[in-house]
Formats: sequence, structure tokens, C-alpha cells
Amino acid sequence: MSRGFTGQRSYILGIFSVVTAAILWGTTGTAATFAPQVSPLAIAAVSMGVGGLLQALMAWRHIQRSGDALRRSKTLLLIGAINVAVYPLAFYSAMRLSGVAVGNVVSIGMAPIAATLIEKCIDRQPITGRWLLSMIVGVTGVICLLNAKPTGAFSDASVDWNNLLGVFLGLVAAFTYAMYTWVAHRLISSGISSQATMGSMFGGGGILLMPVLLITGAPLLHTTVNSGVGLYMAVVPMFLGYFLFGKGLAQIRASLATTITLLEPVVATLLAVIIVGEQLSLAGWLGVGLIGICLVIATVRKPIRSNA
Repeated sequence: MSRGFTGQRSYILGIFSVVTAAILWGTTGTAATFAPQVSPLAIAAVSMGVGGLLQALMAWRHIQRSGDALRRSKTLLLIGAINVAVYPLAFYSAMRLSGVAVGNVVSIGMAPIAATLIEKCIDRQPITGRWLLSMIVGVTGVICLLNAKPTGAFSDASVDWNNLLGVFLGLVAAFTYAMYTWVAHRLISSGISSQATMGSMFGGGGILLMPVLLITGAPLLHTTVNSGVGLYMAVVPMFLGYFLFGKGLAQIRASLATTITLLEPVVATLLAVIIVGEQLSLAGWLGVGLIGICLVIATVRKPIRSNA
């Protein structure tokens, strides 16, 4: 009884940690609109780069304790670090080109589908009819988003090719996000602590992003607002958000974690409409809705009854 209660409590705490992380991440697109002179590459590099190095610094003792296990998993770590570095570059570029709402919906909304694909291809899980149906609905949603016309300070949707490229980069972000989440879950499941896993993987990604920051980051120092946006992005959604995400991954599976983070585009869309002043066409809202339906189809399962 006690063991079952403890397991349920850990499960709930895992979900709560990922929910909180998703809410924090949902603020990043709107926060970036306050520094329009800063390129999306610089925003990506300062947020995930500096945030990743902070994670590594705070987790240094855990990394040292798990040194042997991390060295044995160096290939997985390298794959995770590369995806950590690519993800923000694609994510913030998608928001600059397609708008905060569409960029978030595609990047995060399609990540659970990407996570399921990764688990099926690598872990050899069978593809079900339910999953195929969810893919059809999800792809239809993305096609609808291609015709969305967001407007606002953080988008230039007057050129259709920009919107198309933004959606493509959003799909790249979805895959890389799902990939490093899968890697993190695999490492944690092997017995490496969440702190050592997230610190080493994000620290590696942060190092890879440092050249990008050096090349593109000068505008971050031009005004106090730009500097404040960079500091907020690195410390709150990236450092704190991914610390909580790692805690959650220790308790729940990767595909469930990526599904829970669908709260991020919901928060981002609400903030984009309320604060940034973006407008989505009917096709855009239809695409958002179809992606939501796709995820419900893919993830909702009947509860398993216990015989105890």
C-alpha cells in the first residue's frame, strides 16, 4: 500500500514538474518580442546556451559522481547535445518567421508525434491504427497552419515563403526536442541521475551554442531591455524550466512528458494574442484545433485496473 502511494505521489510530482516547465516555456516567445532588434539566433544562443551552462554548473557534483556512466554513454550524450543546440535555433527562427502562436504550435504541438515515431523506430514498438489516424489529423493541421496569417511585432507573415519556412523549422524543432527528450529519458532510465543527465547534455549543447552567441549576440548588450530579456530567457524558462523537466522525466516516460508540454503552445498562443496582439486566421485556429485532436487521439488511453 505504502509503495503504491509512493509511486502515485512520484507520478503526480513528475507531471506537476513538467506542467510547470511547460508554462515557463510558454512565455519565451512573448518575452522575445520585447527585444525585436535581437536576432532569433542570438535569442536561441543566450537562452539555451547560457541556460545550459548554468545547468551544468549547478549539476557539476552530480556529473562528477556519474562520470563513469556518462563516459559509457558518450555517444548518446553527443546526440542529445547536438539536438539541444539545434532545437532553439529552429524554434526561435520559426517564431520570427511564422509568429509566436504558429511557431509554438508546430514546434511543440508536433513533438509528441515525433517522440512516438522515435520510440517506434528505435525501441521497435508497433504502429497502431490509432497512431496512424492521429498522424493524418496532425498533418492536416500543419497544412492548415501553412495558410495561417499571423500578424504582430514578432512576425513577418506578409511573405508566404516566410510562413512556409517557419513551419518547416517548427517541424525541425519538434523532432530535435523529441530526440533530446528521448535521450534524456534513456539516460535517466539507465540509472544516471536527472541532474547529471540534464546538466551534462545541456552543458554540451550550451558549449555548441557559444560560437553562435559570440557572432550574433552583440545586440543583447545594446539596451537594458535586451539584456533583461536575455537574462530572463537563460535563467527562468531555460535553466529553471529544464531543471523541472529533468525532475519530471525521472518519473514519467518521454512520450507522456512531450504530450504534457502541449500546454506550452496554449500559453504562448494566449500571450501572443493578449500581449503581442497577433491575429490568427480561421485556417490557423482550425490547424491548432486539429493538432489538439491529433494529440488526444494519440495519447488518451483507458486506465488500467489494478487486481490488487
